Amino acid sequence: MTKRSVSLLLATFLAGIFTLPAARAQQPPQPQIAHTFLKVGDMAPDFTLRSDQNTTVKLSDYRGKQNVILAFYVLAFTGG
Repeated sequence: MTKRSVSLLLATFLAGIFTLPAARAQQPPQPQIAHTFLKVGDMAPDFTLRSDQNTTVKLSDYRGKQNVILAFYVLAFTGG
C-alpha cells in the first residue's frame, strides 16, 4: 500500500466514525409504552379514532349495538 492509499483509508475510516453518532442523533425518539391494568376479558376503555372516511368514531357508539373486533398489529407501519 502506498502512503496516499493509507491516508485515504484512514480518512474514510475516521469520517465513518464521526458521522455514525450524528446519524443516531437524527433518529426520532421511541414512543413510551402505555401501561395498563386490563386483563383478558375486561371491557375495552372508550377511545376515539378517525375512520377511513375522515369521520370521528368512538368505541362507545357501538356498545350494546354491534360487536366490535379490535385488532392490534404490533409494530405495524413502523419499519421495525
